[in-house]
Amino acid sequence: MRFATRATISALLAVPAFAHGNHGGLAAQYQNKPTAGAIPAPGRQWLPGDHHIHSQYSADYEANPASPQTAPIPLIGKDGRYSIVKNAEMARQFGLRWMVSTDHGGPNHSKLNYEQAWPEVNQARAAVPEMLIFYGMEFDTPAGDHSSLIIPFTGDEREQLRSIESGFSKREPWPADKAWDTEGRMIDALKLMRDQKAPPVLIANHPSRSAQAPYAWGLYTPAEFRNWNDTAPRVAIGMEGAPGHQAGAIKADGSPDPTGDRGGYGRAPTLGGFDQMTATLGGFWDSMLAEGRRWFITATSDSHANWRDGGNDFWPGEYAKTYVQARAEHADIVDGLRSGRIFVTTGDLVSEVDIIASSGGKQAGIGGTLTVRKGQTVAVTIRLRDPAAANAGGRTPSLARVDLITGPVAGPAVNRSTDRAPETRVAQRFTASEWQRNGEIITMTASLPAVTGPLYLRVRGTSTADLEPGTDPKGENPWDDLWFYANPIFVSVK
Repeated sequence: MRFATRATISALLAVPAFAHGNHGGLAAQYQNKPTAGAIPAPGRQWLPGDHHIHSQYSADYEANPASPQTAPIPLIGKDGRYSIVKNAEMARQFGLRWMVSTDHGGPNHSKLNYEQAWPEVNQARAAVPEMLIFYGMEFDTPAGDHSSLIIPFTGDEREQLRSIESGFSKREPWPADKAWDTEGRMIDALKLMRDQKAPPVLIANHPSRSAQAPYAWGLYTPAEFRNWNDTAPRVAIGMEGAPGHQAGAIKADGSPDPTGDRGGYGRAPTLGGFDQMTATLGGFWDSMLAEGRRWFITATSDSHANWRDGGNDFWPGEYAKTYVQARAEHADIVDGLRSGRIFVTTGDLVSEVDIIASSGGKQAGIGGTLTVRKGQTVAVTIRLRDPAAANAGGRTPSLARVDLITGPVAGPAVNRSTDRAPETRVAQRFTASEWQRNGEIITMTASLPAVTGPLYLRVRGTSTADLEPGTDPKGENPWDDLWFYANPIFVSVK
């Protein structure tokens, strides 16, 4: 293939916001700067968390019988079932270190969040002090589905969220107003967030759940995500790789539900529990990385009601975890999310993932950028922890295979609707005979010889024998089909 010029490559690897994302004279303020990524650092560790958790303040609504012309009445506890304190307690029980309370909206929901959810967030912080709790919401995204909005831990969280929700959440106005449900309004919302003193993080939730068929995109489209990322690359950082509602195929007694879908993905099923935008090799996620975009993936519970209570959900941390390399403080977790120091796993398949790309005495980890000279070799070391303890499903899964995936970084896509990166490939597959084990620690190495152009690399692994994640059938037990995915490392060539 033909690569971009040196100057263009340098710009692409430094900034995922291209020329059409015009921020005027303040452009540098909005860019993602290259970092070393998740390399060993004093005080930093892999902290598991969940950014998509509903409480009783994710309300259903009913008409006001006394005044049908006024806004509907919120019914507390009818959609999300549990208190924020309960969610924090269960997150702690299942090993999480951080969480975000994310209730979705409805008419005047900003008032409900401001007056009732916010005080309970602070009650949960006092009741479960070892849990780093963020205030946020599942944003009712204009021209889209839902997205997790994570407000940085400051003294202004309450006012900051109200300013966003009251001004832009598409279900906020009463009567409903179609003018609030346009992509232009979402771009305006992102500009507001981008320019706030402490910009939030926004992650698209269940991106393909509304698809009408596999790769027939629904409320979210590839072009839409590119527009978001251009407008506010340090706010719109990525998407749920593994959606919640993974217990949708489990009945309350623990038996399989033959009619249930993992994730609630009825028309475009998940692949190994992951959204098709993530799990398809050379698919949409790879098409974003092939542009040099810092577009990262996460995994969540989307907890509303636990499967034991007749719901479709696991508790936060019971099945899916998003690990961020960070110090145990709110600010560094947000920095880790923005910087892509993230890996995700289901079923506690792994609990540590360290990937180090090195060349010429330099190194970079997950989320980082390694700069090499043309023709140099890049060594890749993959170190994983395969925990010996049983997971929440009572099983002790083992890794069956680990894949090193690579693809060239070619610059901005000519077609902003593209969802394919045809040059992405599995560079090497590792099985137990090709790695070294020392107790829970598994180590393997690879080499990328004579690098001639910019590229990215990422790693995934599975408990299955599937070479590629397969379509999840109705009634599938999610504990039988476990995967982990690490976010990318970029390699720049000078």
